[in-house]
Amino acid sequence: MRLRFAPSPTGALHIGGARTALYNWLLARHSGGRLLLRIEDTDRERSTEENIGQIIDALEWLDLDWDDGPLLQTTRTERHLEALELLLAGGHAYRSNATAEDVKAFKAEHGAERGFRGSDDGEGAVRLRVPDDGETVVHDVIRGDTRFRHEHLDDPVIARADGSVLYNFAVAIDDLDAGITHVVRGEDHLSNTPKQLLVLEAALELGIGPPEVPLPLYAHLPLLHGPDGKKLSKRHGAASVQELRAGGFLPEAIRNYLALLGWGAGDDATVLGTEELIERFTLERVSRNPARFDPVKLGWLNGVYIRSLPASEVAARELAFLAAEQPEEAALARARPELFEGAVEASQEKVQTLADFWGLAGFLFRAPSAYEESAARRWLDGSGVAILGEVREALARAPAELDSDGAQAVLEPVVERLGVKPGHVYQPLRVALSGGTISPGIFESVALLGREETLRRIDAALEAASRAGGPAKTPDRSVAPVE
Repeated sequence: MRLRFAPSPTGALHIGGARTALYNWLLARHSGGRLLLRIEDTDRERSTEENIGQIIDALEWLDLDWDDGPLLQTTRTERHLEALELLLAGGHAYRSNATAEDVKAFKAEHGAERGFRGSDDGEGAVRLRVPDDGETVVHDVIRGDTRFRHEHLDDPVIARADGSVLYNFAVAIDDLDAGITHVVRGEDHLSNTPKQLLVLEAALELGIGPPEVPLPLYAHLPLLHGPDGKKLSKRHGAASVQELRAGGFLPEAIRNYLALLGWGAGDDATVLGTEELIERFTLERVSRNPARFDPVKLGWLNGVYIRSLPASEVAARELAFLAAEQPEEAALARARPELFEGAVEASQEKVQTLADFWGLAGFLFRAPSAYEESAARRWLDGSGVAILGEVREALARAPAELDSDGAQAVLEPVVERLGVKPGHVYQPLRVALSGGTISPGIFESVALLGREETLRRIDAALEAASRAGGPAKTPDRSVAPVE
């Protein structure tokens, strides 16, 4: 089995393209076949080196490798021209000066459903000669057979007047020469398929390409929709692999999620590792119905993968993410590796993406410069300040070295003595330490900051509340950040 992933480098690798690459990769690995990466860069205005680099970078980050390539389609110009001349000499193509207006006039006279047939003018663009009778059948693993009556097909232009070939011709010749047995791509290419099959059939009749090469089997993947049921676009959130990476998603979680967008494992399994995906994947289980890309579900699945990894592995990935996306924060993390590893371990159960970490635990490396107004109003009011004072007294009597169990042993008696719900003790403390109401576990947070830094931050909150005559709004600026 020989497959190919053939993106056009006109931008970043979008999510639909990534799913197509994944399905081709899974099928090649499942079958023991080969996968060709072909860059279809014949759109000279939009195809750039930067875009080619983005596609290769995205595939490498997703750990989707290939056996042959990357092959730039523009490097095969001589071969395309050679095949074009053979089709012209064999009568399967002709030169025509027909314009778009000529085609429009033909349709007006003969009916919109009638395929356009041009005259052989001996110059101009090159058109493929479509037989007048019969039909071209696209054998599709997902959709079944789709029939295209020749009487409804125009003679397609396959090369410009200057000799440069067009997409459908170049793709067909490239697939033929590469011995591609299965073409797996989006269903938006379905209308191109009969044109490519007609080129392939003409080429095979003339002996162009390797001998005894069968026509490819096709699989046109269903479209991707957003949660609202409309075609997936940037308005639904991340639209490309690069944006998902910048959003803190893990490549293995993305592979798992994209595999399930249109394909089912035959049971209700949702969390499927890559090796299991390879073992189970077949085209016969791909649905022909549009699949919905749901960022919320992807976030949930990504969180499952984060929690399944050793804390040390999460820390390594988090540091790499920060280095790429938040270099200042990465520097703070590198400066205090033990604190960073502890912060990651304490946060692992709460985050869904790598991007969530710093917003949750960044206060451990840098004291808050302000308190969230709503949090201060709710938890640093009169009673909250009084409770925070009780917490301070308890911590001041505690051992200088506190782990999370030690912090729990100090704080739980405060809750019991005051006879309040735990949140009424822990939330004022959380606001004092982090500036808001979201953090890793309060016992872990105290342990990671240490007793002295915890006391300093409590004092800053109490002082700010005292200055404000009620809710604290800004901490004492003299309190130094964590060194």
